[in-house]
Amino acid sequence: MLRRSLGFSLLAILCLTLGIGATTSVFSWIEGILLRPFPLVKGQERMVALTGTFRTTRNDVSWPDFKDLEKNSTLLDSFIVDRIFGTTLAIGDRADRAVGAIVTSNYFRSIGVQPMMGRTFEPAEDVGRNAHPVTVISYLTWKERYGSDPAIIGKTQMMNGVQNTIIGVMPEGFHGTFVGYSFNFWVPVSMQETFDRGGYKLEDRGAEWIEGYARLKPGVSLAQAQAEVSAIAKRLENAYPATNRGRGIRLYPLWETPFNNAGTLFPTLRIALVVVCFVLLIACANVGNLLLARSVTRRHEMTVRLAMGAGRARLLKQLLTEGFILTIIAAGCGFLLSYWCRNLIVLAFPVRSRGITINLPAEIDWRVLAISAGICMLSTLLIGLMPALQAGKIDIAVAMKSESSSVVGGRGRSFVRSGLVLVQVALSFVLLVGTGLLLKSLRGIQDINPGFATRGVLTTSIDFTAAGYDRTRIRSFEDRLAERVQALPGVTSVSYARVLPFSFTSYSSAPVDVDGYEAPPDERQPIEYNEVGPGYFTTVGIPLLSGREFTRADNETSLPVAVVTDVMVEQYWRGQDPVGKRLKLKDRWLQVVGVARSSKYRSLIETPKPFFYVPALQSAPGSNFFIRTQLSPETLANAFVTQVHALDNNLAPMEVLTMESQVERSTWTQRAAVKLLGIFGGMALVLAAIGLYGVMAYTVSQSTRELGLRMALGAAAPDLVRLVMSYGLGLTAGGVVLGAALALGLMRLMGDLLNKVSPHDPVAFGSAFGVMAVVSVAACLLPALRAAGIDPVRALRD
Repeated sequence: MLRRSLGFSLLAILCLTLGIGATTSVFSWIEGILLRPFPLVKGQERMVALTGTFRTTRNDVSWPDFKDLEKNSTLLDSFIVDRIFGTTLAIGDRADRAVGAIVTSNYFRSIGVQPMMGRTFEPAEDVGRNAHPVTVISYLTWKERYGSDPAIIGKTQMMNGVQNTIIGVMPEGFHGTFVGYSFNFWVPVSMQETFDRGGYKLEDRGAEWIEGYARLKPGVSLAQAQAEVSAIAKRLENAYPATNRGRGIRLYPLWETPFNNAGTLFPTLRIALVVVCFVLLIACANVGNLLLARSVTRRHEMTVRLAMGAGRARLLKQLLTEGFILTIIAAGCGFLLSYWCRNLIVLAFPVRSRGITINLPAEIDWRVLAISAGICMLSTLLIGLMPALQAGKIDIAVAMKSESSSVVGGRGRSFVRSGLVLVQVALSFVLLVGTGLLLKSLRGIQDINPGFATRGVLTTSIDFTAAGYDRTRIRSFEDRLAERVQALPGVTSVSYARVLPFSFTSYSSAPVDVDGYEAPPDERQPIEYNEVGPGYFTTVGIPLLSGREFTRADNETSLPVAVVTDVMVEQYWRGQDPVGKRLKLKDRWLQVVGVARSSKYRSLIETPKPFFYVPALQSAPGSNFFIRTQLSPETLANAFVTQVHALDNNLAPMEVLTMESQVERSTWTQRAAVKLLGIFGGMALVLAAIGLYGVMAYTVSQSTRELGLRMALGAAAPDLVRLVMSYGLGLTAGGVVLGAALALGLMRLMGDLLNKVSPHDPVAFGSAFGVMAVVSVAACLLPALRAAGIDPVRALRD
């Protein structure tokens, strides 16, 4: 029967394929990114992420606190450290970027992943200061960097200027325990000082740097474990008030992990799940409408079946079977579609520099297949049950007397078909409103002034520490490189800083004392600051409100100085000009020499906060270069690499990009949500338009005699166009009203993706109405024109 109606079958299968494929894809993303994000890792359902807190903000945990937590916890086991970092990996005469992790010796045993070659770390390798220069590398590193060398164990590679011995190779498919990035290698905790900036931290209780995981013991809930670690943190606060006052420890489920991309992607994937469910419902409603229309054309067939003795249950079985076959075929196509699209979410991920492998794997396992099977069964019921029930209501006597139909093919069927169109229009309207809200929010975020120049300024980085440079050597190299780059044609100025705005690197922070300001005990919170080079404010485009910026004379032999922001001035100097006054940072008094306008440091939507700058020549040297120029990134990149290699051929500069691109990367979550919602919303809109067109085309085809009679009685072609259009647009209007009511309630789910945009924004609702109106007119116009072209003589004769 389906083969005899090939056009109908193909259209129905296409609609269901889109719905099932989109839904399965999103389920596989949720499974592979949020619920079980680490391939080959065992027992992920009991893993929790572990971080520190300071009052209401999140930070890291110190090594002594981590060891105390591990020793005193009774509800958690298998505590592991997993601290991501980047390095310059030198192989022969080639230097390149690589991503690695500092881990505890029990890391691989706790997650249940064994090496394919060699061994992993031993407990003794957690102890000592840079005492164990050994490394475990990934399968991808072994294959791409070492050409699958079977004798790799025991060989060495130069990282951070230290020769590390390769002791193991992990199996193919294992990427580490950080969502989004594929690690190249792992080193033991004892090598922290070599690979993590800021000095030796294994004996410093005040040095927070650890991110990690723990595993719940069987039968223990997350709430119970959180209560225990909070109690341990409180005991540590009482025992070590100098370092632990106001500090706590928090556990997170994997899908909410704050230090990798799981927590970042959760709002986007949550919205995507709701959206694809809408798409699936629209697809099912569409196919249901097609089946209803087809059931009318098969009314004579059903009547004959009943007259020849077929029971109504037999008709129900027949139509449900046809719907089930459609769904099975569409499910197979949908699985293929979802498999092909399983890694498309990587396209929404911000592009990173070379040496960093983006890994966001979708996971199509038995759980996803089980959910998809359930979706298929639900789809079968949705698309097959209504036509089957309609067929079961056929009155044999009436059906045998007349095969004609009225303008809408019977009141009952018209009500059902119209109701399905209302559902499609309503759901499509909701998706359009959501897309409009996200677009308006994203546009508003992009219009925010970051407080520095985004055009005409390029940035790039060099990891000096990874190449084994000490502070003296870094400063010498920076000065020489800055002079060389500034001498290039088209370059106006050059400077550098330790932290690049809108990057993942943490700013330095410490409590400060301001001369003449008495801070309440609870107000003495750490203030973030950046270490910047001479000419930084001019190069980056941050206006100075008073005083001066740093020069080459602000070095280690001169008076320690600082530049503060206007927000800090308002809080600590009550709006008075602080130039010439002092603040105390880590037992050292700094003289304020300038006031800079506040800018954004991590994201465009952050609230203004106190911030200040210190000269890199008096503190930590920089590794991020800022170049004011009109040259393109590609042109400058080649010139910059040439100048770097002229000074040291072993250094590997990172990508050169505009500050505008750097800022845009901070909005990638919102942009990813807009892309996904736009794709799925467009899909839903097309399906709704097909559904509306199908209903109107069917209505016209079934009403040929009535329309012909109207024309015979004097109705003109425009009258018939108005009649058909009014019916179609009436359905649209009803769907828009229903969709508006749904949108008013559902848009609150998008609150964490919206910035200064009301979930009930009238512009978004108005735009969605306009789009639906245009699509509805287009869907109804062709059937209306067809109605106007009916020949009344032929219609009445037929």
